[in-house]
Amino acid sequence: MDISGYVGAAVRALRERRGFSQEELAHRADLDRTYVSGIERNRRNPSLQSMQRIVVALDVGLDVLFVHARKLAEQDLATRVRTPSSPRRTK
Repeated sequence: MDISGYVGAAVRALRERRGFSQEELAHRADLDRTYVSGIERNRRNPSLQSMQRIVVALDVGLDVLFVHARKLAEQDLATRVRTPSSPRRTK
């Protein structure tokens, strides 16, 4: 399963859970606020070093971030799966 499109959403969710603004997270991680915004919007592909700075600032492990991203991906996949339509009536 490709979770790369969900890492930014996971960063945002974990940031909001901590009650941090993007500016606060950026300050704590020693990153630019626009860079954090780009990560959350999946416009940036952060390095492992940047991701480590972010998780330290959020006081979680890198594994927690990736598990959260995977859960978001699984939830998205589940909502995309259609339930079988009811059979059509024939005359």
